[in-house]
Amino acid sequence: MALTWAPALETGHSVIDSQHRDLINTVNGLIEACRQGHGAEKAGATLNFLVSYTKRHFHDEEMLQQQTNYPDFLHHRGLHEEFMRTAADLAAEFKQTGPTEALTAKIVKNIGDWLINHILEEDIRMAAHVKKTVAA
Repeated sequence: MALTWAPALETGHSVIDSQHRDLINTVNGLIEACRQGHGAEKAGATLNFLVSYTKRHFHDEEMLQQQTNYPDFLHHRGLHEEFMRTAADLAAEFKQTGPTEALTAKIVKNIGDWLINHILEEDIRMAAHVKKTVAA
């Protein structure tokens, strides 16, 4: 099932929201490739993109948090680090097993579900702090 961008995912920070949309679109591209029978071939490229793009995205978020003295910074950064370990594990599995439908499904679940939950539970709260701090 494709991930859907919804108003509830808007943080109000244009750069962060744009990056979130890019990440969701990438996962959706993988889901669509799976529907068309090409998911296994696209898994490696998707993983490589997600690993590099999330590093940049997490860096941008963490810089905002540091600039605004976000009180939950260490926890938030820990979640980012955990995600990067998961992505690295999936990339290692891809190198070991090759492109399989099971791995593609894992990528969608572990990346897509995590991303939506992280935005809704963590990034919205962080963005509210950034907005409040900048407006003060």
